[in-house]
Amino acid sequence: MDSLETRSRDVQERTFCKWLNTKLESNGYPAMTSLVKDLSDGVRLIQLMEIMGDVSLGRYNKAPRIRVQKAENVNKALEFITSRGVKLTNIGPEDIIDGNLKLILGMIWTLILRFTIADISEEGLSAKEGLLLWCQRKTEPYKEVNVQDFSSSWSDGLALCALIHCHRPDLLNYDKLDKFDRHGNTTLAFQIAAEHLNIPQLLEVEDLCDSSHPDERSVMTYIASFFHAFSSMDQAETVSRRVEKFAELMQSVWVSQNDYERRVRLLLSAWTEMQTSWKASLFTGTYTEARDRSAEFATYKHTTKRTWVTEKQDIATLFGNVQTKLKTYGLREYVPPPGHSLLDVDDAWKGLLSSEAQRSRAINAEIRQIKEKLRKKFADIANDFEQRLHAISSELTSIDGPLEVQQTSVQQIQTRLPQLAEALDNVADIEAECDAANIEENDHTVFTCQDLQFELELLVQSISKKIAFIDNQVGGTVNLSPSSTETRHQIVSKNMTNLTPAQLEQFESTFRYFDKDESNTLNQSEMTAALASLGIDDDMDYIYDQLLGEYGAVNFEAFINLLVEITEDQTTAEQLREAFRGIASDKPYVTELDLRIAHLPVSAIEFLREAIPKTPNETVGPEYDYERWLDDVFA
Repeated sequence: MDSLETRSRDVQERTFCKWLNTKLESNGYPAMTSLVKDLSDGVRLIQLMEIMGDVSLGRYNKAPRIRVQKAENVNKALEFITSRGVKLTNIGPEDIIDGNLKLILGMIWTLILRFTIADISEEGLSAKEGLLLWCQRKTEPYKEVNVQDFSSSWSDGLALCALIHCHRPDLLNYDKLDKFDRHGNTTLAFQIAAEHLNIPQLLEVEDLCDSSHPDERSVMTYIASFFHAFSSMDQAETVSRRVEKFAELMQSVWVSQNDYERRVRLLLSAWTEMQTSWKASLFTGTYTEARDRSAEFATYKHTTKRTWVTEKQDIATLFGNVQTKLKTYGLREYVPPPGHSLLDVDDAWKGLLSSEAQRSRAINAEIRQIKEKLRKKFADIANDFEQRLHAISSELTSIDGPLEVQQTSVQQIQTRLPQLAEALDNVADIEAECDAANIEENDHTVFTCQDLQFELELLVQSISKKIAFIDNQVGGTVNLSPSSTETRHQIVSKNMTNLTPAQLEQFESTFRYFDKDESNTLNQSEMTAALASLGIDDDMDYIYDQLLGEYGAVNFEAFINLLVEITEDQTTAEQLREAFRGIASDKPYVTELDLRIAHLPVSAIEFLREAIPKTPNETVGPEYDYERWLDDVFA
């Protein structure tokens, strides 16, 4: 055996023994001193399996004297390991009893992969890649660190210091490290990890710094301890974040409501002004003036009116979005001020259409007599088409209820669009007949084929927007193709989750990285490695079984929905109440100082000061009654 292999085996034996001792000592068992000696009778091995598996293995020989008793103990432990889905190769009870160190180290390495890092695939490669990717992402901002493996990349101690500084910058000053002091940096990282992070020192400084090729398995075992320590830290929530998110939600709702009311006021005012202008306008009786008025009216319909049609639909969509958001979070429904409801807007719109029709008839009467039969024929079919459009648009606007019900309703409306397209072709045919007869106006309708085509296109756009909005609120239940980047990035509503576009991009790249066969699905080991690379350390067996039961396979949709569920912060009324109590130190009110101590953003504090009822207090400033406020905003 060459010296490098001997040194590597010595380091593994020492590291693995320390790792096993952390399990034994935390459960009241004495530490081992030798893997060969202390595992040979199977007693310690059974104790370790009971600790790792959190289960009793039943009766066994606690003081075996003869070889057959030792073999029974070892065999019981090996059978348990195999029952947990761990593959053991070329090792039997006799190898452990006789102290075959090479095979013993291989077995312990398999246990480390299974019970410390993640469920493993063939040779544990997926688990290794996942952990390496996690290390690379955490140390990427540090220019002196370049983690490419679990060996020489860690020999100068800087990667260890970077991992600590990334999560706990209060424990060390990375910028002041002597980047050339390999022993000093490694010693510092070991000391901080043991004293402040409860990470036992499984390695010696010399194992990393004095070897040209530190032992990969030993280093990986030690780094896995950092992964577990920090992954739980990354997932910890604070009451300040919960209150901050709720304040952001309420502020966004307030902004949307004010925007809705402002736009309704402007739209109603513009319609009234236009109708007043029409009533005040008198004809002089000249053909030129009548033609000019006709041209002005046509320009209005092709520009101003279409802008209003678009704005009217956008306002209805905005109102529906506000109501959906409030219902999603269990908040009280929004009631617009008097005269500003969607019904008021529809009534005003009908009045505008009536005035528009009157204006059209007046202009038409000034220009010429119209061929009544052909005009009526066109008007009937055009008006019928517009009524169908209006009915569908109204049906779309009035959709309500749970998001899944809304989604089904919109999809049903979408199936009626091909029939409308065919009907529009019929409208165009009749309009061509009118053009051939030199008929330019029609007293029985204010619509042209272009108008109806525009409104049909607008309806199609509204349906698409509604589907996209509902899908975003549901959390990405559409069937996504791997190349549809823009659609994938709309999976998660920003108001429903804590995910940023950068996080979503990271989740997607992680899925693609571990989808080795490009099947758009992950097997159990690939999923485990992908979640590990994102710092997620949960019960992988349970998660995988749940996803299979719900989706049939861990595809892109299932993977993203899982991440949304893990990272999403759906705040209930009681959670908010507890969060405010935490900030207020159990007082029935909070002060501005309480909010500032909680490190809330200035914008959140300003909103809460305006929104929460307050009582003057000359000593501490206004007392904000958050209990009454929460009772008011939650349904």
